[in-house]
Amino acid sequence: MTAPLDSLDDLGPLDDLGAFRTLAAGRLGAFAHTTVPDAPGLRRAGVVLCAVEHGGVPSVIVIRRAYRGRNAGQWGLPGGRVEDGETPQEAALRELREEIGLAAGPADVLGRLDDFPASSGFAITPVVVALDDPGPLAPSPDEVHSVHHATLRRLADDDTPRWVPQPDGGSLLQMWLGPDWRVHAPTGAMLWQFREVVLLGRRARVAGFAQPDWTRH
Repeated sequence: MTAPLDSLDDLGPLDDLGAFRTLAAGRLGAFAHTTVPDAPGLRRAGVVLCAVEHGGVPSVIVIRRAYRGRNAGQWGLPGGRVEDGETPQEAALRELREEIGLAAGPADVLGRLDDFPASSGFAITPVVVALDDPGPLAPSPDEVHSVHHATLRRLADDDTPRWVPQPDGGSLLQMWLGPDWRVHAPTGAMLWQFREVVLLGRRARVAGFAQPDWTRH
């Protein structure tokens, strides 16, 4: 894996989408991702960590789900369940188009991170994509309440991940992407691994990250 960078001053790829694409493809190509094995009752889903230029800087798209159905009102990444005959990557790209109207193909995929074994019974595969000219967003009102952009620099900031002590002695990750914007696992875990592996060049795993009870629904 590419050597980690020493400080945010070294992170030119956080300010240029083309440089980010090169960096991410190299680091993800060297990253030995894990896949949750098939098991009775296991369901699979694919999500997209989609990097685009927003406000002049590279950012990752994060959505707030519609206040109805599964995961009502929760922070998430564009994506959804794998349908018969699909791979997780194909499902993730299909859902990106259906949920927010962005078209991406295999050539836009830079790699993937670890499957996250969610407490809801899904194994979630995160796919990393970069789009130079994504076109206008077209969120589906049935699935998406709002669309937001987290800059790569914000994701890489030291104060973005915070660990909240739990009564059982463990810690709960919160990704603070804004003053009132706290993202928990599973989405927070995938954003954290993206930050660590892709942006900072560190080895990191997330399968054991705790989830709040309310994320199971």
